[in-house]
Amino acid sequence: MLLKGSKIIMECLMEQKVDTIFGYPGGQIMPLYDALYDYSHRTKHILTSHEQGATHAADGYARSTGKAGVCFATSGPGATNTVTGIATAYMDSVPLVVITGQVPISSIGKDSFQEVDIVGVTLPITKYSFFCRTVEDLAPNIRKAFQIAVSGRPGPVLVDVPKNLMLELAEYEPCKPEHIERCCPPDHPEQINLIAQEINASEKPVIYAGGGVIIADASEELTELANKANIPVITTLMSMGSFDRKNPLSLGMVGMHGQKEANMAVHHSDLIIAVGARFSDRVTGDTSKFAKGAKIIHIDIDASEFGKNIRFDYCVKCDIKSGLQALLPQIEETERVEWNKRINTWKSEKKSSGNQLNSNNIFETLNEVFGDDVIIATDVGQHQMWTAQKWNFRKPRTFITSGGLGTMGFGLGAAIGAQIGNPDKRILHISGDGSFRMNMNELATIAAYDLPIITVVVKNHALGMVRQWQKLFFDKRYSATDLPDVLEYDKLASAFGLYGRLVKNRMEFRKALEEALETGKGSVIACDISIDEDVTPIVPPGEAINNQLLTETLV
Repeated sequence: MLLKGSKIIMECLMEQKVDTIFGYPGGQIMPLYDALYDYSHRTKHILTSHEQGATHAADGYARSTGKAGVCFATSGPGATNTVTGIATAYMDSVPLVVITGQVPISSIGKDSFQEVDIVGVTLPITKYSFFCRTVEDLAPNIRKAFQIAVSGRPGPVLVDVPKNLMLELAEYEPCKPEHIERCCPPDHPEQINLIAQEINASEKPVIYAGGGVIIADASEELTELANKANIPVITTLMSMGSFDRKNPLSLGMVGMHGQKEANMAVHHSDLIIAVGARFSDRVTGDTSKFAKGAKIIHIDIDASEFGKNIRFDYCVKCDIKSGLQALLPQIEETERVEWNKRINTWKSEKKSSGNQLNSNNIFETLNEVFGDDVIIATDVGQHQMWTAQKWNFRKPRTFITSGGLGTMGFGLGAAIGAQIGNPDKRILHISGDGSFRMNMNELATIAAYDLPIITVVVKNHALGMVRQWQKLFFDKRYSATDLPDVLEYDKLASAFGLYGRLVKNRMEFRKALEEALETGKGSVIACDISIDEDVTPIVPPGEAINNQLLTETLV
């Protein structure tokens, strides 16, 4: 079948059963958008307000559904606007396929209008970047892009297509997608036997669960291992929801802003079982003091992570689901009463009271109104850490946040993608007044597609996390972190035809949430809190994770 290159691209996307494309048209990708016109009955296109919003939306779609997100952008500034979103996905192992238009091959290297070497720009932040040189390259490159994006440790792939190739004719042969084997059994099964022996002999073990648990759909196996052997579980930011936070064995998040019991359990353990985690610096603190008395088992699909940040005693390369399935039959049922009793002594309950708005009241009220059957997308900052600390995530793929890159402005686009991918789910977007200003233009997308996303802005009149560091570690020299109070959130929301409120106490907040639900519209609710409320605990930079500053010490 003889087709234009643009239609070959679309046919390949249909082969992959792509049901949603996020993007923004422009000169060099116009032929692809012209072809898209004929496929509107087979796939939907979401026109965002900015290419960065499109990549974040594709990212949120991918994280919440487990499928590859797809994004279109034109050459030059269109392509460079996707870079932050691509880097965000790369750092958090999110499968994206980003297709960019490029100037015609005859114009390349001549400083043509909107010409940028986007392949060169993105090489360090993609699993692979394709530059298509002939129209015959299109089908194999698109097909390989999806295989690479979703296989092994997932990640973003870029395909750069010169405009002239989209207009040229070539033979297209329909092809069923190759089966991608997600199962990667342990490379050294004998290591599983040794690991099981170590776990059975351990008195104070801890499971350290990372985002690889969610990627591998291994939450059931993780839960079975923890319950069978009574091993407490700590989670990374990327792994929230992989282990039910209401399970008594859940210790919550570990690291710089982790729960005290999680950090203390790591420090005093005799065995760390790391599954799908990469020992980020935000988790380990001073690596020379991290779990000094513990042996370390590292199970991961990416062998490059072994020993990269932390020493190990045993390592196994495999997907987490296969690894845990191989391990479980060899694990003995054990009580470990004394160890779990000791951990309970480090736990403390924080209950809020009164009508004043603070981080505790905000999340208690959200939970009262919505329950825990929601998907939460956040931006980056204090509100992000409060969400991770205070929300009881019970299921995987319900927390969409930028962990590795820490991308302010990520949340609104990601919430859009999560809502498009999960139309029957309630999506909450939690932001700070600093992050919200970065990509609030995507409110136009929420309005245009009538998405019932509720945005809660934790408004503390500052770049809260940076200001907190200035307070604690820079002698309260507050440089460029206080935000001018010029944004009227209710009027901003109203300008887009959305519901908006600024609330100053808990009763007003609850009423605003209930009104937002009644309207069925997208909503923006700003919660006015103290500029001096801090995220606690916090491990000072360069310290061991057991050396936390707790609430009473932050003055």
